[in-house]
Amino acid sequence: MKPLHFSFPSALLALGMACVAVPALAADAARPDVPADYAYALPLQISGKQGVVGLRLPQSVYLKARTAGLDDLRVFDAKGVAQPFSLYRPPLDAAAQRATLAASIFPLRTRAQAEGAAAIDIDIETRPDGTVRSVKARTAIARKKAKGKEPEPVQETPEEKLTGLILDFGAAMAAYPLRIEALRFGAPKDQANYSAEVWLEASNDLKRWETVGAAELSWLSNDNAQTLASDRLEFAPQKFRYARLSWRRGEPVLFSDIRAETVTLQQSEPQRETLWIQPKPGRFAGDLAYPAGVAIPVEQISLKLSEPNIVYPMLLGHYVERPSRQTGKATEWDFRPRSSATFYQITQDEQVRRSGSLNVPVGRLAEWVIRPLNTTATAQPELGISWQAATLVFLAGGTPPYTLGFGREDARPASQPLEQVAPGFSVKELGKLEPVQFGELHESAAKAAAESVAAQAASSASRRAFILWGVLLLGVAVLGGMAWKLIGQMKAAANSDTSDAAEDTGKPEA
Repeated sequence: MKPLHFSFPSALLALGMACVAVPALAADAARPDVPADYAYALPLQISGKQGVVGLRLPQSVYLKARTAGLDDLRVFDAKGVAQPFSLYRPPLDAAAQRATLAASIFPLRTRAQAEGAAAIDIDIETRPDGTVRSVKARTAIARKKAKGKEPEPVQETPEEKLTGLILDFGAAMAAYPLRIEALRFGAPKDQANYSAEVWLEASNDLKRWETVGAAELSWLSNDNAQTLASDRLEFAPQKFRYARLSWRRGEPVLFSDIRAETVTLQQSEPQRETLWIQPKPGRFAGDLAYPAGVAIPVEQISLKLSEPNIVYPMLLGHYVERPSRQTGKATEWDFRPRSSATFYQITQDEQVRRSGSLNVPVGRLAEWVIRPLNTTATAQPELGISWQAATLVFLAGGTPPYTLGFGREDARPASQPLEQVAPGFSVKELGKLEPVQFGELHESAAKAAAESVAAQAASSASRRAFILWGVLLLGVAVLGGMAWKLIGQMKAAANSDTSDAAEDTGKPEA
């Protein structure tokens, strides 16, 4: 049998596959990062006097950005060169609120002891709520023992002397402990001049005591009834309920009053943007869907109820597409709850009571969904989503003016670490950056091209599909030709074999 050759069809098939691969590679190649690639442009205006400036991102950026992490933000100069920038969220300010708290003072008195007296024990009697009722000192008396004789009691004087003070700051400190940062002492009564060194110990249970600090206290008065006072004992802010005061130098006295200076840090609420969204029917009966920007980092939600008297328990969540468990169905939608709350609006005694905002874990979703827990609910509330806008800090290099471009789904992150944009800047300096003014948002000249990325991809996919079908049809034709040629070659080979056999037997060919 003669050998069969198929070099031509194989080459033709390889050529067809190359026709498919080349457009695919061209479509997947990275495009240049230029202003024309972004659907929207926001003109930026600066004075030109500062090298580092800040722009608090407006709501329009969050609504029209096409990536969850604002990866499609770019700052371009007049020549289209991207400038370095960083997305910065200022830390929340903690405002210190200071107040004073009067202490209940309990003098600690002991009897004067002769030589050989032992340590002083303190009996502190408290009420059920922990407040101090009374303070007493017990002195254990050491006894002298002579050789061969019974120990003799140490003689003690009946006189009691002030040796210390026990302070109680009240039962409220147990339920709502405050941080105490100093004690202020009122001048001793009937003493125009006084000086002493006092030590302070603190406790929360009257059993374990810890030294907090010490201070020199003094009051000095002149003939004009003017007083120079050093009356504060300062220490690191800490929480404690009880205190014990002792003297290292000077005569113990009963101060006219002792007040604790307390400090409470109140974290301020950040400045937030709020977007109100009208509902539309969800994918499941009773659900309400609220389309939002995928770039919005939602921190709080609110509901605007139109009914005068309504209680509205609900679940807040989103839809997730997953593989279907049903035969003949590729995918199905599932509701995933994130938070639950009860919103209300009630008129009572001519006053309207409304529920406040609900803090939620930060989420970026293209669509939020509310599922009422009351199946008969017919309310159609507006959903308010709130977030803290980031500040775009950028280096004003290149050639002004500048433009903020955004609106590209396939953009890669360009935000840099803050220390690479504003190295050495403190939080205070960042808070005082020159605010960037912005102009009217407009669509870029190439918005149609930018918006048609998906259309282009679909068109490219369609072209690839047509090419693929063409190659497949060509392949079928080639295979048909190969089969036809193969059949012809097989027939020719069969005839040749028959002829050869006839010659060998000497018989005429049939």
